[in-house]
Formats: sequence, C-alpha cells, structure tokens
Amino acid sequence: MSRPTPSRVRVSGPLQPYAAGFGKELAGQGYSSSPAAGHLQLMAHLSGWLTDRGLDPGELTVAQVELFLQDRRTSGRVHRRLTLRGLRPLLGYLRGLGVVPKPLPPVADGPLKQLLGEFTGYLIAERGLAEPTVANYGSVAASFLSARSWEPGGGELAVGGLAASDITGFVLAASSRYGSGSLNNVTTGLRALLRFLYVQGYTATSLAAAVPTAPGWRDGGMPRAATPDQVARLLASCDRRTAVGRRDFAILTVLARVGLRAREVAALCLDDVDWRAGEVVVCGKGNRRERLPLPHDVGQAIAEYCRRGRRRGDCRSLFLRSNAPYTTLSASGISELVARACGRAGLPRMGPHRLRHAAATAMRRAGAPLHEIGQVLRHRHEISTAHYARDDHDALTVVARPWLGGAA
Repeated sequence: MSRPTPSRVRVSGPLQPYAAGFGKELAGQGYSSSPAAGHLQLMAHLSGWLTDRGLDPGELTVAQVELFLQDRRTSGRVHRRLTLRGLRPLLGYLRGLGVVPKPLPPVADGPLKQLLGEFTGYLIAERGLAEPTVANYGSVAASFLSARSWEPGGGELAVGGLAASDITGFVLAASSRYGSGSLNNVTTGLRALLRFLYVQGYTATSLAAAVPTAPGWRDGGMPRAATPDQVARLLASCDRRTAVGRRDFAILTVLARVGLRAREVAALCLDDVDWRAGEVVVCGKGNRRERLPLPHDVGQAIAEYCRRGRRRGDCRSLFLRSNAPYTTLSASGISELVARACGRAGLPRMGPHRLRHAAATAMRRAGAPLHEIGQVLRHRHEISTAHYARDDHDALTVVARPWLGGAA
C-alpha cells in the first residue's frame, strides 16, 4: 500500500481555497511527504465537518473545534492527529491568515482578575519584561492578592489599606514553603506588585521597601560554574558529523564562551550575526538589544552549523528544531539540549546558566576586570558581577566599600 502524498489529498468545502497555501507552509517548515499529507487529510475532515454543520471558517471558535474532535471520535472516524495538538499547525496557519478567529483571552469576571490583568499589562508595556518573568510575577501577585479581604458592599479589593505587617506576614509564610532561591523570586515579584499599586494610585504610599530581603547567593556558597574540563567534555560529546551535533556544538559554544542566557540564545536570528563586524546582537532583559563581540571559535561553530546543519526555510531564527516543524528552538529546548549533552558526557545534569557562570569565570581567570565582565554579561549593577569573583579578593576590592574605621 503506497503512502499518501500531499498531491493526492483533495480538500473541498470552505477550507478548499487555503489548501494549497497550507501545503506550501508545511513544506516550508520541513514536513516530509507523508506527515504533510496527514495534516492535509485532517484539513479535509475539518472542511467537510464545517460543510455538514453549515458553518463558515470564521465561526470556527475553540468551542467548535472541541465539538469537531468530539464528533469525529464518536463517529469512529479516528485520525491519529485528531487532537488539539495535532490541529495546531492547521489552526495556526488559518489564524495567521485571519480566516479563523484567534482564541480570546479569559474575560476578567471579578476585581482580582481585573487587577491582575492590569498588573501583567503594566509589566509588559511599561517594564518591558519577558514572558516567563511576567508569568512568575503574576503568580506571586495572585497568591498575595487572593488573601486580601473585600471592601464591604463595594466589590473591590482592599489594597488601599495594606500595611507592612501584611507584607512581612506573607513573606514569612512563603519562607516555610520555599528555598532561598525561590523565596527571592517571591520577594522580587511582590516588590514589583507593590510598586505597580503605588504608581497606579491603588495605595497612597509605596510599600516596596517593606518587603524583607530574602537570603540569596550572597549568603550561600561559591557560584557553581561548570569547570573547564566539564565544558570540554560537553563540547566533545557532540557528534559534529551530523546536523544535530553541529547545532548542539554551536549552542554549547555560545553558552560557554559568550555567556548568553538560554532564552537569549533561543531569540537569536540570522540577521543578528554581523559577520563583517564580528559582532552579534543580543536581546536581553527588558528587551534591551546590545552588540557583543563574536569570538572566532564561536563564529566558526555557528558558520559550520549554518553551512552544513541548519535546514533551509522561511524561519529566520538561528537555531532550529531538529524535527518538523523546523521552527525556533525554545529556551526549554536549549535546557534539554544541555541536559542531554551532560548525559552523553557522563556528567551530572546541569542547566545552561552553569555555562554562563563558566564564561564569567574564564574571563576573570584571564585577567579581565569585573566591569568588563559585567559589560559582556550585560549586568546593570557591579554587585551582580561580583558574584563571579567571590574567591578573588583583589577583584572584589573594586566594588567593596572602604572600612569607615580605616586600616585595622
């Protein structure tokens, strides 16, 4: 029995005008013939269902999609991609064209949701924070605000009467559930919320200073940077005879030599690499775009991947997934990539940030001053860079305050 091919799939009904374009989209994302034909068959099923229901594509809401899946399963016409996940490529394509309505965000049905919506909007529009940070701060805000009482008869949160005791009580309760690192995230998110409440006029004074300082790395042990031997073993674990190996080698080299964060590596595009100037443009925290020098070995690894490993297509992201759809490799994908490299190299599992630490430590050992390391790592404050020099007293004298009593 021959395998289905895209050219043999016939789509009729309201989605027929978009079938050819969807086929080209699948080909551009790297789908081979058989999977592409499967997605077109699913398109044909959905188009036929719309015809039977007398619906236009513009009426294909999330509820209608779920009803389509339920009807197909009930009728016994089961397709192996007949899931919400399997429909993502098709729905994403149709929504991109504006043919199918995009899912609407949850409607705020109470004061708490309304306030949380304003807070997250403020973090994105005014602070320019990344999506994971916004999600983290929003979770902290929801936990803190959900414990607030309600104004009698007014239906509004009683945030105007917040006191320092409310804040310290919340942090103390959180300290019994979280470690020092997670607790620091809680206090940071809580300060962001309290600044927002003051700026927006919900509170008469700013209570951000009332948030206790959580014990963090400054009271802990030495920074856990990957050692030079570990970095060498991670790089050696990549089979550079394969496309995936060349990609993994390039990513690990960028992490260990330039010190980028995982999400910064994921955000790199082809246009961000300036080969003539020997620089790379990095989109860091707060959506700041900064130019960094591109070391020779890093540029060589990226060039080798682009020439002999990166799949051609419409996607302009630098590092792509190894399987279809060949789209952007996510930050979580990069974290898993590092974990797999640890397994191949026989090392304990570590995260990408350990390689950022390794880059900073290597620069310090080579004699680079802290302020230059901070520029490469794009730190806003010198105290953040001092974290990487806690065993180097000469380097720390640059940021340490003089003793008021003079020499002992």
